Amino acid sequence: MSEPTTPARYSYLGPAGTFTWVALTQVPEAAGADWRPVNNVGEALDDVVSGRSVAAMIAIENSVEGGVSATQDALANIPGLRIIGEYLVPVNFQLVGRPGTRLEDVKVINAHPVAYAQCHLWLDATLPSHGHIPSTSNVAAPRALLESDAADAAIAPPGITQHLPLEVLAEDIADNPEAVTRFVLVSKSLAIPPRTGADKTSVIVELPSDEPGGLVEMLEQFSTRGVNLSLLESRPIGDALGRYRFIVDLDGHVLDERVADALLGLKRFSPNVQFLGSYPRADKVRVEHDDRYADQVFIDARDWLRDILSGAPVD
Repeated sequence: MSEPTTPARYSYLGPAGTFTWVALTQVPEAAGADWRPVNNVGEALDDVVSGRSVAAMIAIENSVEGGVSATQDALANIPGLRIIGEYLVPVNFQLVGRPGTRLEDVKVINAHPVAYAQCHLWLDATLPSHGHIPSTSNVAAPRALLESDAADAAIAPPGITQHLPLEVLAEDIADNPEAVTRFVLVSKSLAIPPRTGADKTSVIVELPSDEPGGLVEMLEQFSTRGVNLSLLESRPIGDALGRYRFIVDLDGHVLDERVADALLGLKRFSPNVQFLGSYPRADKVRVEHDDRYADQVFIDARDWLRDILSGAPVD
């Protein structure tokens, strides 16, 4: 008789009910697995590195706030990690309080810093003199109301009152109703997800030196091969002032000839290129490109050069 297998474990910013939890519900392989709530990105990725979890779901970009710096820095400094999928979660918020709380009585608010930033216009207009207590997650914030009276209300995701004995004081308080957060599933697996035609590739690149035109030269590795960028953000390397690395998301898969050629160009150009992975786009939008950058064009060019080097007749 075979021994029972231990269910795979996935780490996420918890507890249950956070936007990260919602993102993890979109992963078919995670259904029926053990889900481990953690307090921050570092803890989630440490679970993956140590083998406690097979993968971790982490937020990497928000349509309002941009890139999540803690995630970008962690991916840059922890070797051996790969992105194997991305997931989109619409973001909205409620203001909740203990039963009997009135909106006009709210003086102090518990909120995750990102959620707080995404609701600041509503808060400034409705509760201009309020104070803010940072919380570790969008569920920890309302839960803290049941453990302490330090705050009068909390910013929380919709539906939190189904899990906690709280009351909704205001709904739809996010400043941008179209806000979306992008999450990525990170693992140590070196297996690259198959090419789908609707893919994204993520890399981290350092410039070779702080000289005029360095960034333009890096970008030319993509433009001359017809590769579109969907994200380009800089983060300080930390070893000296003026030294930055660039987090780059590009349209396409490493098995696309134009993408592979661009990555080769980057590697020749940069002293440090980290390949974070090629994976299906969450929006499933197929990547379009000019016929000049079709796979066969690159293949034909290599064949032409090979014939020259081998002494074969060349058309």
